[in-house]
Amino acid sequence: MAASGRVGSVAPVAAAARGPVRHVAQQIPEEILGNTELREAAEALPRNYNFEIPKTIWRIRQAQARKVALQMPEGLLMFACTIADIVERFTGAEAVVMGDVTYGACCVDDYTARALGADFLVHYGHSCLIPIDATQGLKMLYVFVDIKIDTSHFLETIRFNFAAGTSLALVSTIQFVSTVQAASQELRSQYKVCVPQCKPLSPGEILGCTSPRLAQDIDAVVYLGDGRFHLESIMIANPGIPAYRYDPYSKVFSQEHYGHERMRRARQDAIRTATGAHCWGLILGTLGRQGSPRILQHLELRLRALGRPFVRVLLSEIFPSKLRLFPDVDAWVQVACPRLSIDWGEAFSKPLLTPYEAAVALQDIEWQQPYPMDFYASQSLGPWTVNHASAQPPRRGRPAQVGSMASPGHRVSPGQRVPSLSLCCWWLCRVEGTGGGGIGAGCTPGAVWCPVPYGAWCRTVPSAVQCLVPYAARCHTVRSAVCCLVLYGAWCCALPGAVPSAIQCAVAHAAWCHIAPGAIQYAVPYGAV
Repeated sequence: MAASGRVGSVAPVAAAARGPVRHVAQQIPEEILGNTELREAAEALPRNYNFEIPKTIWRIRQAQARKVALQMPEGLLMFACTIADIVERFTGAEAVVMGDVTYGACCVDDYTARALGADFLVHYGHSCLIPIDATQGLKMLYVFVDIKIDTSHFLETIRFNFAAGTSLALVSTIQFVSTVQAASQELRSQYKVCVPQCKPLSPGEILGCTSPRLAQDIDAVVYLGDGRFHLESIMIANPGIPAYRYDPYSKVFSQEHYGHERMRRARQDAIRTATGAHCWGLILGTLGRQGSPRILQHLELRLRALGRPFVRVLLSEIFPSKLRLFPDVDAWVQVACPRLSIDWGEAFSKPLLTPYEAAVALQDIEWQQPYPMDFYASQSLGPWTVNHASAQPPRRGRPAQVGSMASPGHRVSPGQRVPSLSLCCWWLCRVEGTGGGGIGAGCTPGAVWCPVPYGAWCRTVPSAVQCLVPYAARCHTVRSAVCCLVLYGAWCCALPGAVPSAIQCAVAHAAWCHIAPGAIQYAVPYGAV
């Protein structure tokens, strides 16, 4: 979403062949852009802060909103009353300022806004972590609040401190991303400049919980911004790369350091203690959208599969004194902010794990080095992150591609390439003869090709199947049978006494399948067949 004075609207598609309906840019009406009174009112705000007032007014009018909630971090609350006055004056809608603490876009509080009777929410200062079509019963607008700074001083500082030819990665928060991108163009003639992206974030943008892994040939990370919270994220993800910070307000350039060994030791100690826990506590953060019900559900399924008792606790703020009120809980997993455990975990008397650390404690995955900072990353490590593939519903409006999915019981002739299957398939594909390909599968005569969700694959060996499955799930061959522990506690067992060459599968959410000679009969979660 750029600060370009344009907003998205739905345009009709002339022909079905063009695909689904898409969003196109629509110009803000001249009556708003050319409104002298609106421009004069906006001059009460800092000129180097882009609050996108014309676009905000246009979107509120377009939505015919009657009550608008304004949510912003504490650093911008000083401008809230001015913006509220402008909104009420030029839209006729009532404006409400939401004053609760807002740490990031994960704290988008559409639930409270709706409870207050608002039908439109404007969230300032953060990127679009929560899709605007996912808010509850109201329309929404993100305003990044792009901040203009003295770019020339930033560039001179880089040139003074780094020799020509140095490989640099430039990163920042959303307020300064446009400056970082412009600066990268200026520096490319002298340096090897990288503006890394960790989707769904913008190029150059990092969060306190989400940062990209950089190539090993990067000589230094340069962070443009005040404070260390976000910078520490990319430092944790890239412990071997020196990090520097340029403060755009004080114009101070400094090298920053992080206690990687101490952090690793503290987190591994917490995981080790939690491994022997009997009763687990699962905390769902209720500060805006900070908590992820999908991650909570994943944790519940894993603990149930392991026979571990647990209790759910909903909290907007997590304090040691609060958790001490639950003496029977031996270990906690908080689905709120990973940095709470990383930065403050030692302040708690019981282990306070992130969902990733819980996966390590439950032996779903090995300890990762470096520590993964992928909580909102699209290409994340596992279902203990918000945007992992397992949490994404099928995309609507996209026409099906012919031949992109194998039908249940599909037989493959010798030498024929195995058809690709969608990541969401839960069935097995019977392969006869020799064939290969498709998600890393290697097939031998009489073998079973197992396409398992999220990039897991099976490699066949003579009269057996050896499977690499995500999250420490595993398959073991028992004589001519295969017993598979699959993610979420689902399992498949081909029992010696079962129907010849049949596999009986008990899959998560009570789905099951029976494979008999030459056919597959299956029932998939939620009643789909």
